[in-house]
Amino acid sequence: MKLAVFQPVIAVAFATALTGCLHSGKVEEFGGPTMGSTYSVKYVTAEGVADALTLKAETEAILGEIDRQMSTYREDSVISAFNRAPAGSCMAVPAGMLEVVRMGLQLAQESGGAFDPTLEPLLNLWGFGPQARVERVPSAEQLAEARLRSGYRHLRIDGRQLCKDVDLQLDLNSIAAGYTVERIVSRLTELGVGSYLVDVTGELKGAGKKPDGQSWRIAIEAPRDDQRVAQRILQLDGYGISTSGDYRNYFEENGVRYSHTLDPQTGAPITHTLAAVTVADPSTLRADGLSTVLMVLGPERGLAYAEQAGIAAFFVTREGEGFVTRGTTAFEQLFAAGEEQ
Repeated sequence: MKLAVFQPVIAVAFATALTGCLHSGKVEEFGGPTMGSTYSVKYVTAEGVADALTLKAETEAILGEIDRQMSTYREDSVISAFNRAPAGSCMAVPAGMLEVVRMGLQLAQESGGAFDPTLEPLLNLWGFGPQARVERVPSAEQLAEARLRSGYRHLRIDGRQLCKDVDLQLDLNSIAAGYTVERIVSRLTELGVGSYLVDVTGELKGAGKKPDGQSWRIAIEAPRDDQRVAQRILQLDGYGISTSGDYRNYFEENGVRYSHTLDPQTGAPITHTLAAVTVADPSTLRADGLSTVLMVLGPERGLAYAEQAGIAAFFVTREGEGFVTRGTTAFEQLFAAGEEQ
């Protein structure tokens, strides 16, 4: 059964199946479809860990719950009901959805609007949203009208309610997967799992050691359309990883490439040379949002923002026919020890 459906996050990080020789316990894995993409859970069996059927059932219960709350591709979801509500209205929403919106508003304020959870009308207009009819460049009049129905400053939290001042529409796809990873990790921990690697649509978190004593390893892909090539291998222990990129989800018109990542300041796709950015953070929810922030800001402003804020980020920028990579100070310090090339 296919769980519906967020647009898949553009991920250039993927889990490597490097388990080594097993001395005690063993690595088990389960997964399936979710959010228009897939999820997987790798974990180490040990005394006190729940059985595989329970772990999978609990994981998929979380996936189903979040889908019912935050999928803009379901007419019966909570977010779709909020999006249909008129300007000036408030609506009670589940605590998890409030947590995600709160993070979105925090990121928006911290970044000066580089992140905005209210871009659904613009995403639809450009052909990247659930109500999109065709990928095309909109007219100036269409763009202006859609921008009137977006803007995070028109959204607020009032107790357990979300309120909107204009006829805006939420889109939480840029942080929902990171939140989902955190929810799954929390539940797995409650069920006795101490060593895991969780991947939801390319957002990852790993902690603990495998039976061979090694950390979980993930690879950052080179930003190529034709094949998957590992660019750097990172060891994870307690960190979430999120990657945003513009090289697999885009359309072209009259020889111009239009990315699915929109700049909230212009309402249009980003036009700079940053191809992808990977963020590491103890919170996969925050990492998910920060990767979008830095992707919007671009190579120069994004790098400066990440350095100033102490964000562990890895930038891949187009230069001529190739790419140039650069990690922030925090990124290089975090992964200097034990990194495998």
